[in-house]
Amino acid sequence: MRTQPVILAIDAFLEHVHATYPGVRVFHEDRKDIPHGAEVWRPGPNAQNIDLVVTLGGDGTILHASSLFSSGAVPPVLSFSMGTLGFLLPFHIDDFAKALESVFTRKATILNRMRLACTFYDNNLSKKTAEGDDWQVMNEIALHRGSSPHLNTIDIFVDGQHLTEAVSDGLIVSTPTGSTAYSLSAGGPIVHPSLSALVLTPICPRSLSFRPLVFPSSSVVTLRIGDRSRAPAGVSMDGRTSHVLNPGESVNVQASPFPVPCINRSSIIDSSTAEELQHSEGAGPGTEDDWVRDINNLLQYNATFRSKALLRHSRT
Repeated sequence: MRTQPVILAIDAFLEHVHATYPGVRVFHEDRKDIPHGAEVWRPGPNAQNIDLVVTLGGDGTILHASSLFSSGAVPPVLSFSMGTLGFLLPFHIDDFAKALESVFTRKATILNRMRLACTFYDNNLSKKTAEGDDWQVMNEIALHRGSSPHLNTIDIFVDGQHLTEAVSDGLIVSTPTGSTAYSLSAGGPIVHPSLSALVLTPICPRSLSFRPLVFPSSSVVTLRIGDRSRAPAGVSMDGRTSHVLNPGESVNVQASPFPVPCINRSSIIDSSTAEELQHSEGAGPGTEDDWVRDINNLLQYNATFRSKALLRHSRT
């Protein structure tokens, strides 16, 4: 259920859209709490074409919006934070008027965030899903042992070549966007989201020499549950439980042809600020990197471990 602040923000947003852009039709996914002034929208091959996706909430709302367009191209995504910090939330809800203006005046800039296409196969190498019904994920696909006390044994193939047999709690294949999510917690590298790459990260591997790997986006990574595996592998994609793979079954992971075009925070810079920044150090207006700012502000990248309290009492 939506909280009261979110309901009020949606109402204010819709009121602004109808007043400022009266010719714009607003759609909302089919659910019980559709706000007044929005039409019902259902995903699928016959769905109404959408020109812009707007999300209010946390990073999970963008992942959910991505999942609604799993069979084709994703419209540009304009995402607003409701007080929650996140890598996928460039705008605060208070800036919705400026952000919309940048879109309608064609001043918005976008970052195409890569997605993964995941295809599942049974032990006879037959597809477990219908043709063209691949799963599209924005952050990662994770194979894990779930509630089993036993480690998974997973054979990893890259472009058809056997890479290794992984004995671990599981494996993660992430996008550059997902490299700051589950993969990072498992010890994976931080990858800039403008790159096209697949990041393979083990979860608690038995071997200390099993390190994360980064592959080009042209690679196809196949994860096959080994015949000797003592446990099936649960599959979660962008935090959603989807499948259970038994020994002999597999999943192919590759770059999707349909990225998620996310509108950048730098799109709403005003002319006076732009003139000031034009003569200052660093990136020029409209080109500054949201991601660089985010890894410093959100991850505290390379920050000292000494707390402010310790610094106050330090004699050095």
